[in-house]
Amino acid sequence: MGGNAERVALTAKGVEQLRGQLRECAEGLGGEVSARGRAARLAETYLRLNDEGRQRFLKLIALEFGPDPKKVEKAHAAYQKAVGTADQWKAEAALRGAMRSSRIRILTQFNAIPQGVKFLVDLRADLLRYLEQDKELAVLDRELESRLSAWFDVGFLELQRITWQSPAALLEKLIEYEAVHEIRSWADLKNRLDSDRRLYAFFHPRMPAEPLIFVEVALTDHLADNVQALLDEHAPVFDNRKADTAIFYSISNTQVGLRGVSFGNFLLKRVIDDLQRDFPKLAHFATLSPMPGLASWVRKNPAVLGEAGIELSLEDLSTGAWSADKKQVRALREPLSRLAARYLASAKQGGGESGPPADPVSRFHLGNGARVERLNYLGDTSAKGFRQSFGLMVNYLYSPDDIEANLEAFASQGSIAMSATVRRLARKA
Repeated sequence: MGGNAERVALTAKGVEQLRGQLRECAEGLGGEVSARGRAARLAETYLRLNDEGRQRFLKLIALEFGPDPKKVEKAHAAYQKAVGTADQWKAEAALRGAMRSSRIRILTQFNAIPQGVKFLVDLRADLLRYLEQDKELAVLDRELESRLSAWFDVGFLELQRITWQSPAALLEKLIEYEAVHEIRSWADLKNRLDSDRRLYAFFHPRMPAEPLIFVEVALTDHLADNVQALLDEHAPVFDNRKADTAIFYSISNTQVGLRGVSFGNFLLKRVIDDLQRDFPKLAHFATLSPMPGLASWVRKNPAVLGEAGIELSLEDLSTGAWSADKKQVRALREPLSRLAARYLASAKQGGGESGPPADPVSRFHLGNGARVERLNYLGDTSAKGFRQSFGLMVNYLYSPDDIEANLEAFASQGSIAMSATVRRLARKA
């Protein structure tokens, strides 16, 4: 949201002026035109401020525009008194009204201005940064996340296929936003949009030029096991008429401000439907996924290397230099695969013995009904691949017949669907 060098500080006088503007906004004085003008001026003020000023701006909203405690107390007492009588529902509505903070009224008014939705998404990206050091902003973040979840409900989103003929500005954003496998050049992007590939994105009608999340798909006749081979610009183009497998090899969320707003699962379901319509022979849907948390898990639990029978240090494993030694490559295949299987089967978020999986990619796919199908040794031999997962990748399989059962078991019991091969490796570990 602009470079910090171009922005200005929020002075003491500016704070008082801002407080007055926010109060007018919260009270909703005047008609719709007045409200839109106020919101536009507030947005302009915010965008001119430096980081410290923006944080102060948000702190004012968070701390001074919550529900009135006296009104809440009065409404709650009236509700308690009315329970069981004919006035109960009226009192409940009054209590809900008293609980509704002015923060919501202020935030909602930004919706009415041009680019207002994008402004709020970017504002939350700022808010999430400040929240790391200033926990008093948490109440504003919760309310804004709730609003964004409603505004970005999947029912409002549009699925679009992006091709080489799409607007150049949009293609440039794909290059900028790709978060899994860097798009190195225009030739690289063109390869990812060829006839044996598909790229789909979700868009919001109020942010038509901004993809919210996108997925890159390769059409193949096998379960892909190496991302460098998949992204090879010089490899021959596969005849998509022979494809029986769709590989989702990159899924990128593009808007930091929409963290916690989930629509990735709907994207994959819609994409599978679209692919099945265009390619009726497709029978298998799987990912070729990184394990971005594997190395950091080992760093926090260094004993697991010895338990897996691995003598190399974490630093040596992470550089990938060992992959040039054929003897080392043969020796590490089994123990590294066991280590990765153990990580996927038992490592938990927060480091405890229960809870969701530690790996964010695993949480996403298991939470969408996939199963851990296969580990791919030296599946990603890039520097990033060695740094985050010692070169290993994993296939998650989306079997249309099993998705609902897998999803239900994972959501209700934390049960992780795994192929017999990966489960055996995890037991050995």
